[in-house]
Amino acid sequence: MTQVSSEKEASPSAPLEPGKGASSRVAAEVALQQMSRQARAVSLVREVALLPVVVILIIVGALVSNVFLTVSNFSGIGLQASALGVVVVGESLILLIGGMDLSLEGTYGLAPMVAAWLIVPVAAFGSGADLNPYIGILILLLVGALVGAFNGLLIVKGGLNAFIVTLGMTIVLAGLQNGIVKAQTLFSLPNTFSYLGSAYWGQVPVSLVVTVIIFVGVGLFLRYHRGGRAIYAVGGNAEAARAAGINVDRVKIGVYVAGSVLAAIGGLMEAGRVSAVTGQQGYQEGIIFTVFAAAVIGGVSLAGGKGNMVGAATGVVLLSLVQNILDLANVSNYWILAIYGGVILIGLAVSRMIGGKTSQG
Repeated sequence: MTQVSSEKEASPSAPLEPGKGASSRVAAEVALQQMSRQARAVSLVREVALLPVVVILIIVGALVSNVFLTVSNFSGIGLQASALGVVVVGESLILLIGGMDLSLEGTYGLAPMVAAWLIVPVAAFGSGADLNPYIGILILLLVGALVGAFNGLLIVKGGLNAFIVTLGMTIVLAGLQNGIVKAQTLFSLPNTFSYLGSAYWGQVPVSLVVTVIIFVGVGLFLRYHRGGRAIYAVGGNAEAARAAGINVDRVKIGVYVAGSVLAAIGGLMEAGRVSAVTGQQGYQEGIIFTVFAAAVIGGVSLAGGKGNMVGAATGVVLLSLVQNILDLANVSNYWILAIYGGVILIGLAVSRMIGGKTSQG
C-alpha cells in the first residue's frame, strides 16, 4: 500500500499541494522582475554609448555650416524628425515583444491617404465625400488599428511568420494607397488635418511637442505600468510570462495595434508637413529601413525584451542630425545613401563596443 501511495504522489497527474501553484507563480513574477531590471540596466549602457557619437555629429555640423547651430535649423530638424520618431516608437514596442512589422511604412502612407481622399474635394483628386476633417482623422486612426489587428491575429493566432506577413501586408497597403487615387497626389488639405504636421508654437513645431509627449508617455508606461512590464516579460521569455499569469497573446496583438496606430499618426504628421499625401509616402520612400536603424542603434533588441524609449529617441536624433549635416554640406544624392549607411554601421559598432556582448541582438 505504501508503494502504491508513493507512486500516486509522484504521478504527474496528481493534484498540486496547496499553495504550490501560487508559490510557483510568485517565483515566476520575481524572475520576470529581475529580467526587467537587467534589461533596463543594459538599455542604460547602450543609451550612454550613443552620446559621444551625437556630440561628434554636433561638432561636425558646426564646422560644416554656420547655419547648423541656429534655432531655425534645429526647429527644422525637429519638424522632419517628428514623423519618423513616432513610427520608431511603434516599431520599438513591437520589437520589445520579440516581433517585427515591416508594414508600418505601408500604414504610414495608406492611413493618411484614405483619410485625405474622403476629405478633399474631387478637384484635388478626393472622393467627393467631403467628410469633416475630424472624422477623417478618426478614420485614419481606425485604418491603423485595423491593419495592426489583422497583422497581430495572423501572426499570434494564425502562427504565421511575422516577417512574411508584414512584408506581404506592406505590398498590399502600397497597392491600395496608389490604387485608390490612381497614383495621384492629394492636395488642398484642410488646416485641421494638416495642423499636427505644419503648425508651430513660437519656433517649436507642434509635431515635435507631440512626439516628445509620445516618447515620454510610452517610456513611463513601459517603466511603471503593469502593461509595460508585461511587454518586457513577453519579449524576454514568453513562457515565463504565461506562468506569471500574463495573457501573452493579448499583449502581442495589442502591441501590433498600438504600433500601427502610431504609424498612422506619423503619416498624418508627414502629410501636414508637406501639405499633401503622395503615392510615394511610406513604402516608396523606404522609411522602414531608417525606422529599424534608429530603433536598433538606440538599443532596442531585435530578439525582444531589451530597450527603452530614451535609447530609441537617441537613435532618431542621431540619424536626423546626420541627414541635416549632409543637406547643409550639399552632398550629392549619389553619395548620401552610402554615407548614411556608413554612419549607421559606425553607430552600431560604438554601441556594441561600449555596451558589450549584452548589446547584441
